[in-house]
Parts: sequence; C-alpha cells; structure tokens
Amino acid sequence: MTRKEQKEERRKAILMTALNLFVKRGYYETKIADIAEAVPMSTGLLFHYFESKEELLLELVKMGAGATSSVEKMGEVPPELFFTGFLKRLFAYAKNEPWVFNMFVLMGQARRVGMPEEVRKIALSTGTIDMCAEVIKKGQGSGVFRDGDARLLSVCFWATVQGVMEEMALNPEMEAPDPEWIAAILRK
Repeated sequence: MTRKEQKEERRKAILMTALNLFVKRGYYETKIADIAEAVPMSTGLLFHYFESKEELLLELVKMGAGATSSVEKMGEVPPELFFTGFLKRLFAYAKNEPWVFNMFVLMGQARRVGMPEEVRKIALSTGTIDMCAEVIKKGQGSGVFRDGDARLLSVCFWATVQGVMEEMALNPEMEAPDPEWIAAILRK
C-alpha cells in the first residue's frame, strides 16, 4: 500500500470513527481526544488530518449530502416504481455498509438548531424532499399516488425512512421493512 493510500485509509477511519461517536454520544459531547483514542492515534496526529471537530462534522455532512444525489440518479423511473426501487437499493446498500444508518442519524441531527451554521445549511440544502415531491406529482397525475400536497407527502415518506434508518442504527439485527410498506404511504 502506498503512503497516499495509507493516508486515505487513515482519513476514512477517522471519519467513520467520528460518525459513530457523534451518533452514539452526540456532537457536542464527543471530544476530539475521544475520536483520536478510538481510531487509535494521538490527538496531535488527528489534527494533521482535520483541523477541528467542526471540520470533521462538516466533512461528514458533505458526504451525507452528496449521497442524497443517488435519489436523483434514478432518472426517469416510473413514479409507481421509483420509491420502492430506491428503498430496495438503499436497504441493500446499508446492509453491506452499516455506516449508512448512522449517516441518516447524523444528517437528521445536523439539520437541528444549535448545530454549527455551515453544517446545518448543508444538511438543509439537499433538495431531496422537493425532488421527490415532483415524482409524487407525476404519480398523482397518472393516478397511482394519493391526492394531496405532494411536498407534504414527500416529507411524510422521508420522515418514515428517517425513522426506520435510525431504528436500524440502534438495532443492527433488525431486518429492513418491505419497501412496499413504506411506499404505500403514497399510494391510492
């Protein structure tokens, strides 16, 4: 392994350790020394990778926000297949990459008042709810989704997904629910 690859592996280990600790203890309760100890490395060495705890959080939230683009990548999937297809992919990916559950928890926390403002701004800017509201409008137009405020339906859908992902972060043995159950929120 090259030095550059080693550095990147160490950086990933710091990020995943910080993610885990921020979710378990909370951002403000986690000290940079706690992260360094859990990696393990010296606090001084950790500062060579990230200048501050806030920079670590910012990097994680940028990762989380970037991952929301996977919703947009579903392209022109018919509305009646869009949400179940997305959830099947999400649950399968998260099963292989359990950190994804923690990322949902962190992104939910990052949107709250009291978090560093730049972090909060990024977490609130993903646009996933509005993008999904457009898919819902198409589904309403074709008669597959229930009538009503498409944005509110999207919020309800995502609140359910958020809750499931948080529960799965707390209970790693929990099986993912059938995506059809969650998509049924939207159907007529």
